[in-house]
Amino acid sequence: MSHAHAQGRRAAGANTSFFKVTRHTRARTPSVSQNRQHAMRAVRSRQRYGEIVGSRRKQDAKVDPILPVMITMERATHLVPIEAPIADAARLGYVVIIEPNFTGHRWRYVEWIAQTCLEAGYPCLVVTENSNEDHRLAREIMAANREDLQIAFVDAESQRPSRGLRRVSYARFHAYFKLAYDSVKRVERVRLVVVPYVDYFFHALPLLGTPFGRAPWIAITMRATFHHRKVGVRTPGRPLVNMLKSLLFRRAVHTKGLRTLLSIDPTLAEWVGRAKPKHGAKVEYVADPFPDAKAEDPLVARERLGLDPDGRYLLVYGSISERKGVCELTEALAGMTDAPTLLLAGEQDPDIRGFMRAFIPILKPAPVILDRFISNEMERDLFSACDVVWLGYKGHYGMSGVLVQAYRFDKPVVATSEGLIGWFSRGGQLGPCLDDLSAQSIKRALDDIAAKWRSGEPHRRPLDHLLARNTLGQFKETLRQAITEAVATRA
Repeated sequence: MSHAHAQGRRAAGANTSFFKVTRHTRARTPSVSQNRQHAMRAVRSRQRYGEIVGSRRKQDAKVDPILPVMITMERATHLVPIEAPIADAARLGYVVIIEPNFTGHRWRYVEWIAQTCLEAGYPCLVVTENSNEDHRLAREIMAANREDLQIAFVDAESQRPSRGLRRVSYARFHAYFKLAYDSVKRVERVRLVVVPYVDYFFHALPLLGTPFGRAPWIAITMRATFHHRKVGVRTPGRPLVNMLKSLLFRRAVHTKGLRTLLSIDPTLAEWVGRAKPKHGAKVEYVADPFPDAKAEDPLVARERLGLDPDGRYLLVYGSISERKGVCELTEALAGMTDAPTLLLAGEQDPDIRGFMRAFIPILKPAPVILDRFISNEMERDLFSACDVVWLGYKGHYGMSGVLVQAYRFDKPVVATSEGLIGWFSRGGQLGPCLDDLSAQSIKRALDDIAAKWRSGEPHRRPLDHLLARNTLGQFKETLRQAITEAVATRA
């Protein structure tokens, strides 16, 4: 590598599409051909457009903990079966989706947002960390070789412990998102930035400002809770913390370039509407998406699961911990003479595993325990086969996918009255709500459900309920509108 190459930047072509940003030393610097072979080993006939190399640093020098050093670029792919790639993608510019973490459901949001962009006619570019290069989503993007959907790998690496402001996680993430944007901006035209999970750095915005220069951007927040008590959601009282976060929120929505803040919590938009802020970004509700799943015939599902076709089953689903209220539920069932069968599906933590071993001989009828990872197919069978779903959680104040699935499969719930689960379940249309987890309260709720079974009265979900919007199609439509408006109003 030449001295000029190491000390400066080499211009990159306009059609760059695959970025790999890493810190490297002379001994570890890969050749041009090695970079190409490593990045696109599964794809032939790729064109490499250029590199951007930052100044070389000695290992013992004092450096910024987040530094771009090298970007290599290759072609990428698409995720949806559209007829043809969007023409002149590089000239049009890209909607840049930045998400460093592909664990959990984070990568799904990236995939859904990318699909929305392509379906609406906007080329997009995903930015994530190098550790995600072998993730299935990254491999799909690299495999199809399309100009209208691209991926960039940008790392935030630290050679020494963070100091000062960057010891705060909000500031560190803000720095990463700024680095990711700056790295892409140098080689591509950016029309809009989309942040699938803005809670990484949202509270740093009043102090640090936008990490995206002059670019317009939209974001999704998933963890705002400061407003809950103001809109009737039962949560613990934290007046000082909630007041501080309320002030930060009011300032953050005025951040330069932020066009729309979407929230998976409908009460946030309600709170903003009551507060009537002057100017600032729009705050709107976007229903947490769940891909469509049709219920199986209950008898067929029960046969596959090995369940009694005539039994009554109470489903507890998901990662099973003490916060699911399982201990209280089990103790209540043990004291009932005509209890439904407990159907416990999902991997249990060690404490619950030990607790259940002690109670299995006591429960009548004997519980059905599936202590393992649950596949999508088995999840469908479980919700099809059960008669009622347990949502009597403790200390859980956010949204629950189990609640959405129970609504989808038209199953009654026994739910906590706290948090968003209680807010969505208020009024009793979805099933009885618990003011506490005493054995008496749980028994009363289950007796109410059993009385309807005996009378032959079927449970019917309210079709106009807000949970009806928790579909992938509705999510994409809300996002498409926000993206289109933001692109159209770019300064």
